[in-house]
Formats: sequence, C-alpha cells, structure tokens
Amino acid sequence: MEADIPLGWKPLNLKRYDGTTDLDEHLDAFFSQANLYTNDDAILCCVFPTSLKGAALTWYGGLPPRSIDSSDTTVECFSAQYATIRSHRMTSTTLASLQQTDDESLQKFVDGFGHIPILIQNLNPEVALHSMLLALWLSKFTDSLCKKPLSSMNKLRK
Repeated sequence: MEADIPLGWKPLNLKRYDGTTDLDEHLDAFFSQANLYTNDDAILCCVFPTSLKGAALTWYGGLPPRSIDSSDTTVECFSAQYATIRSHRMTSTTLASLQQTDDESLQKFVDGFGHIPILIQNLNPEVALHSMLLALWLSKFTDSLCKKPLSSMNKLRK
C-alpha cells in the first residue's frame, strides 16, 4: 500500500466489480487495462481495490492487514472468495448436445450454432464443422455435405 501511483494515472475504464458477475471476466479486464500503464506488482495491488464496489469492496477492506503481498495473492484471494460466481466454460462437448429441431430452419440453426464455437477456447475448426454436420437433421442437403465434405465453416455457410 506504500507504492507510489505514477503521475498522470487515470482511473481504469471498466465496470467496477460488485461480486455478482463473472470474476474471471473482471480480472481479465482489470489486468488488461492496468497493464497498459504499469507492470509494477505493488502498483497493481494498490489499484485493484479501485475496481471494486459494494460487497466486493467491503470484502476486500476486511482482509487482514498485510495479507496482500502480490497481485498473485490478490487473484488467489479474490478467486477463492468469488469462486461460485465463475461462469461455466464451454468445451467442444457442448457442441455434441446441439441438434436442429424439426421446426427450425437451416438458416436459424446455423445462425444459432455459429455463436457457440466462438465461446470455446482452442476449438479445432474441424471439430466445429463435424459437430455442425452431426447436429443437422437428415435431408438431401446434409446427405450431399457428407458425400462431398467441406473444409471450413465458411464454406458451409456459403
């Protein structure tokens, strides 16, 4: 807490965390913005409480004195406190549960399906394409796709 904040430091442009939203998203936003100004660990620790409000700020203020000695400790304590607020991470198995319904147009299904793969980290494009083909209801169109496989989701969309 004795670190000097650099002259010209401006408040970070991020929504202050109150303990009700995804903690990982807040940490990513905080460190992405703060690291534009500094990588000094002591300054990051001093500035972190300014990204909090409400119950989260009250929790942080109630930590034992000198218990935060690094930004790693900050993240560790913060993550332990708000672990239940962490959003569910999607994996490629999420795609396996998707299925085009009988009353769903191809366009509507493709549009809805297209939003899921971007939420999955490190998804192999071939897995996404294969999952899409398996999720479509059987028709002459899907039959033709299986006979002449496409190499990318872009080609499938076209």
